Amino acid sequence: MRMGYKQRLLLSIALTMLTQLAMHNFSEAKDQPSTANPHELVSQVVKNEIAANGPSGVHFMFRNQRKTPHVNQTKLIVETREATAGLLVEVDGHPLTPQQREAEAARLQNYLRNPEELNRKRKQEKEDAEHTIRIVKALPSAFLYERDGTQQGSAGMGSPGDELVRLKFHPNPDYEPPSRVEQVLTGMTGHLLIDTRQNRIAEIDGTLEKEVGFGWGILGHLDRGGRFLVQQADVGSHQWEITHMELAFTGKILWVKKLNVRSNDVFSDFRVVAPDLTFSQGVALLEKEAEHNQSSAPNPKQGKVEGKQQPKAGTKEEGEQSVCCNH
Repeated sequence: MRMGYKQRLLLSIALTMLTQLAMHNFSEAKDQPSTANPHELVSQVVKNEIAANGPSGVHFMFRNQRKTPHVNQTKLIVETREATAGLLVEVDGHPLTPQQREAEAARLQNYLRNPEELNRKRKQEKEDAEHTIRIVKALPSAFLYERDGTQQGSAGMGSPGDELVRLKFHPNPDYEPPSRVEQVLTGMTGHLLIDTRQNRIAEIDGTLEKEVGFGWGILGHLDRGGRFLVQQADVGSHQWEITHMELAFTGKILWVKKLNVRSNDVFSDFRVVAPDLTFSQGVALLEKEAEHNQSSAPNPKQGKVEGKQQPKAGTKEEGEQSVCCNH
């Protein structure tokens, strides 16, 4: 099923907000002296992020827990050589019903039976990645930076034990965005956390200090006060992936329709998969993993205490997409 207008819009916003900073194919970086001036530090980190986004990157299967005001679901995601595939496995902390499982299977089979749909998906993901690269490349020139101390990396942000340099940023008044893609950067303030040992961005926390427009063929604006948070971490063998992402924005589409985006995504359980995995093989892998998880899940009839009901499980994207990509 094709990604709908609203989903495509949310994806564009997420990308514009620098939410696709998960890079692959890490090349060991030289240690970055913590004494480097902020602009030089950001410039070197951006070069490393771009280099790490090579075409032969490591592929992962992972879990995405997503919460919005209306959604509480968990998906299994796998990256393949053709496109990214996702399989819904929980809703509101509970396994899918037989009807929901059938619907998910049918959705994925639609890609396998209709090559043109898979081609559209692949093309959209490629365009999203290109937009992201343009945003990342703009970081050194779009902002002015100043040091704001340091802190230690953790399991979900950076790498445990690595020093993270904190840099505050605000818009560079001399920056001229080359297109609407970079326009949103002109209204943003916040901070970066940079892992100086691996030369990677561990966190971006930004807030819109003024109303900003956005484009890509969709006219509209984001209101002042909107906020995003993106965290990356070393998930093993110097491979960095997004581990946490929050979005909270309001605005208007086409200057009329109201926009309200609030989401919280947690990405975990990263496991390397074969780099030449096809989309069909990825779907089979997801289904096998989902079946294994279901068979190993505790029996809901067990663990009850007389007179008391077992408490409902809670969870923390994506119908046809998470905030960062369409699965």
